[in-house]
Amino acid sequence: MTTRVVIVDDHPMVAEGIQSLLESYEDIAVVATLGNGQEAVDRVNELSPDVILMDLNMPGLSGLNATEMILEKRPETRILILSMHDSPEYISTALSHGARGYILKDVPTEEIYTAIETVMGGNEYLCTGAKGSLLPKTSDGRETLTSREQTILLELAQGQSNKDVANTLNISVRTVETHRNNIKRKLGISSTAGLTRYALENGVLQGTGI
Repeated sequence: MTTRVVIVDDHPMVAEGIQSLLESYEDIAVVATLGNGQEAVDRVNELSPDVILMDLNMPGLSGLNATEMILEKRPETRILILSMHDSPEYISTALSHGARGYILKDVPTEEIYTAIETVMGGNEYLCTGAKGSLLPKTSDGRETLTSREQTILLELAQGQSNKDVANTLNISVRTVETHRNNIKRKLGISSTAGLTRYALENGVLQGTGI
């Protein structure tokens, strides 16, 4: 099966270089190279990509905001962030926005191909340089939650539905679902009951009257 790939980068030489290298693989079809995040949002349904290689820093709509908006329109799309930045904050923030992986721009083409294969298989991918660069973990080895994730965890633990949380925080239901999945992944919890129990045991619900 051929994997449809879209490359989004405001540097044409970078995009064209990646396209040329990826097209050497028989099971990859680069269906478009786009110069900004808004164009990717506008054309995602038309292009129907399986995977998007998304630059983070672009003029106008950032890669992070474009990622959220694309996943709201076409949640089955896998987005891999392609960036020069290897700081923990960049990597964790990208994953919390729904990206399925993070690749540094200086990795060999073979690793980009491996990342595409990995996310197509339903898994996340962090390139060699990004592994171990996530935000510090808690004492039990779990990744720490972002402030937004902590807010959403509090709402969910109080029995709010995804729609209720979306209305309260003025965000989309799809964004709530993305954060909810990231919370479950970070905490290693698969159920809403488990999230509530975690919130109770770790003081998240203190002062809420629950």
